[in-house]
Amino acid sequence: MAPALSAFEARRQANVANNTKLLKETAEIGAKMKRAAAPPPRVSVPKRRKTAAEPTPKTRIMPTRQSRRLAGGDASEGIKIEDIPLEIKDREPKRTRIGGDMNLAALQVDGNRWSDSDALASFRQGAQPGVRTFDNDNIKEEEKDEKLSSLRKDMSELSIYEGWLPNDIKITPERIYALTFHPIQDKPLVLAGDKKGTLGIFDASQPPPEYDEDDEDAKIPLPKVAAFELHTRTISSIKAPMHDHNTVLTSSYDSSIRCLDLPTQVSSQLWQPDDDGTDLGISCLDISGKDTILFSTLDGSVGRIDRRANGKTDIWGLTDNKIGGFSLHPLLPHLLATASLDRTLKIWDLRMIKGKGENAHPTLLGEHTSRLSVSHASWSRGGKLATSSYDDTVKIYDMSEASKWKVGYQIGDGAMKPENSIRHNNQTGRWVTILKPQWQIDPADGVEKFAIANMNRFVDIFDSNGKQLAQLEGEGITAVPAVAEFHPRHNWVAGGTGSGKLCLWM
Repeated sequence: MAPALSAFEARRQANVANNTKLLKETAEIGAKMKRAAAPPPRVSVPKRRKTAAEPTPKTRIMPTRQSRRLAGGDASEGIKIEDIPLEIKDREPKRTRIGGDMNLAALQVDGNRWSDSDALASFRQGAQPGVRTFDNDNIKEEEKDEKLSSLRKDMSELSIYEGWLPNDIKITPERIYALTFHPIQDKPLVLAGDKKGTLGIFDASQPPPEYDEDDEDAKIPLPKVAAFELHTRTISSIKAPMHDHNTVLTSSYDSSIRCLDLPTQVSSQLWQPDDDGTDLGISCLDISGKDTILFSTLDGSVGRIDRRANGKTDIWGLTDNKIGGFSLHPLLPHLLATASLDRTLKIWDLRMIKGKGENAHPTLLGEHTSRLSVSHASWSRGGKLATSSYDDTVKIYDMSEASKWKVGYQIGDGAMKPENSIRHNNQTGRWVTILKPQWQIDPADGVEKFAIANMNRFVDIFDSNGKQLAQLEGEGITAVPAVAEFHPRHNWVAGGTGSGKLCLWM
């Protein structure tokens, strides 16, 4: 015997039967009406031309969505009202480069507009702020090497600058992209360029602040920093020539190269494309002697400027991808090493230019391909090449025989393989400037070494054989000192952060 239906189920089945009957009757009535009605006359309707809807202007800039779990919060909390910006802003117009000469007095940056927030704590997976990757346990096996032990002792004695903590030395308003020491030897003078085109200058020899240490409410006076808006977009390179202490060269994504004369405080336009509408985006800069300047671009070209020939410029298209960094051999400036987004390190000979017109290019001597893009290639005086790559390695290539290469010499595949490959976290993400190795140009102690930032908020020092000499740290470092650089002669090291702060070891 079937179980009795509940009241709800009986009502539901009755509704189904009633709806089925109603649909059937409606269909029969519609069929009769269709047979009885005369066919309607055909009317020609003109086709309507579709018009594109006017785009709605974007007036509100919303933050990029980010995972609360990766940020260290509870993913179940949801979005809070305070996370939503209430201010509606217009999109910032693209800034165009400025031509001609500029007096620095008119370019002084107002310190009140700088943002002192340190909200740049988002790093790619793998970064562990404050966790050392090099300590005494790493060097026990090499204690018998007295020379190496002595080098490590010397570098480990470097300490963080005592005048001010890094958080107090805000050398630029925005994220630092380029940094260098002035070659003057009697005091540490640091120059930094940020993403908005500002050049900051900090003199570490200025006297330390005077304040009452017993007064808990006393505020420490901030250091004196000079900052000038030289460019309208990111400053990608800063060069202070060893042979000319009065000159500072800067390149920028605004497609210009400027020359700052320190005594007169005048910034002159050294080079820009002939067509004002051309956007090359200069990614790196290097100099050869007093009169030759080379630069690379975001579209894969390399240019050479000859100041002796009224700024005559040759531009060669070397790759279809961005050239992130390059350098000239310090003692053999006809040798050019480029690092590119196409995953290659390439060595070129500037003494032999092949092709004509747009097809002209230096002779390619050899190349090595990495698993992922190569960020920078840096020559040492002794002929070692150091590169950083997104495959999380720092590679060192031995090109010490380069002085014997004849014009157009072809480097074999075996010689283009790295001599050392060092595991190194290079996953900077979107908030940290790309990590690049930088050799000390002319070390007073005769030891070739380079500096590269560590994602755990240190600066790593390596020698030409790939042996780590030190891992620099210090109180008050709250962000990755991503742009790291040696003083040309002294064992002074500087690092610039994503919030425009300066870390300095002496």
